Amino acid sequence: MLQLEVIRSEKSRIVNGLRKRNWSAAQLKVINQIIALDDQRKSSQKEVDDARAEMNQLAKAIGQLMSQGKKEEAETQKKIVASLKETEKQLDEKLSSIKQELEQLLYTVPNCPHKSVPKGSTPEDNQVFKAWDKPFPTLPSDAVPHWDLAKKYNLFDFELGVKLTGAGFPVYRGQGARLQRALIQFFLDEAVKAGYEEILPPHLVNEDSARGTGQLPDKEGQMYHCTVDNLYLIPTAEVPVTNIVRNEIISEKDLPLKMTAYTPCFRREAGAWGAHVRGLNRVHQFDKVEIVRVEHPDNSYKALMQMVSHVSKLMKKLDLPFRILLLCGGDMGFASAKTFDFEVWSAAQQRWLEVSSVSNFETFQSNRLKLRYKDANGKIELAHTLNGSALALARIVAALLENNQTPDGILIPKALWKYTGFKKIG
Repeated sequence: MLQLEVIRSEKSRIVNGLRKRNWSAAQLKVINQIIALDDQRKSSQKEVDDARAEMNQLAKAIGQLMSQGKKEEAETQKKIVASLKETEKQLDEKLSSIKQELEQLLYTVPNCPHKSVPKGSTPEDNQVFKAWDKPFPTLPSDAVPHWDLAKKYNLFDFELGVKLTGAGFPVYRGQGARLQRALIQFFLDEAVKAGYEEILPPHLVNEDSARGTGQLPDKEGQMYHCTVDNLYLIPTAEVPVTNIVRNEIISEKDLPLKMTAYTPCFRREAGAWGAHVRGLNRVHQFDKVEIVRVEHPDNSYKALMQMVSHVSKLMKKLDLPFRILLLCGGDMGFASAKTFDFEVWSAAQQRWLEVSSVSNFETFQSNRLKLRYKDANGKIELAHTLNGSALALARIVAALLENNQTPDGILIPKALWKYTGFKKIG
């Protein structure tokens, strides 16, 4: 959530940033509405404060009158206080209503893109930050996509997933399950070596946690909601891990905080027909290792590039062709100020598959989370939050299977041998 004082003091920058997100003139009216409503809030707050101050003065006067034996005059003043209490109650209710309306309006405004974010409306407008400049994998003439390889080698089963749960919930088995577990452990080990503390969080969160990281009220339709207990299955480990520091004040000397977590991720994404969503290309449950950082504002963009470097090293160790995209304003997530997407080359499908997003949210999440740091002078400021997929497994598995298929089986990258216990599938 954008800071109200920033919207007021830097209105021009915020409006220009929202235009970069392709907000229309009609949508931009909400900024003036927020400022006008905040003016009402201030005016209403003054009325409440004035009423309370007058009651306090009368209370002192009543005490003096009673001590002087002027009971009748004191009773008259008490009637005035009673009337003021009713007025103060009405004013307070009005103030609460204004505050609630103001908060709801603030929730509708996405983060302001960083000045380096390019303009654009669709994924086609994203900029290639780093292109793949080496030869692409050469596959045998009878190469097939990963969903056919899965059947051939009994690696995962979508039909069984439908039987157990529904479409989009694959069941991994045999070497497929072992490969999945190997990748999870490999990604976690690499994150820990890079200085991230491993966290094993719950897979369900409450409404406050979902709101804190920006999933609510923007993405209700994408999350599985357990209505009886009002809990949400997590769409990513970002949600519980970042909320660990909700309502916390961190000493500046303890920054940065670096955390990593493996969790399954649950997303009610709308399905579509076609090869681009077949197999593991789009599923409702997938495994992912997440990296999360809490940073001093002066260091957050340096930290963002360190995270991009970390994910790049993972891709290189897996011998996977990849490219990095800098997302345009119209393709960024609601809470992000700047995002890099990683895409892996799927040789059998002849297309790029997104496998990671690495984002800086600046103070957008921390403002909701009330996540602050205290500097050496005792000043308290909002921290910056960042996160990234390191990595999302479903499409990584798809690319590994397709890119490494041979007539004699599927070769396993050397970095995974000690985790899988085998060098080849088949």
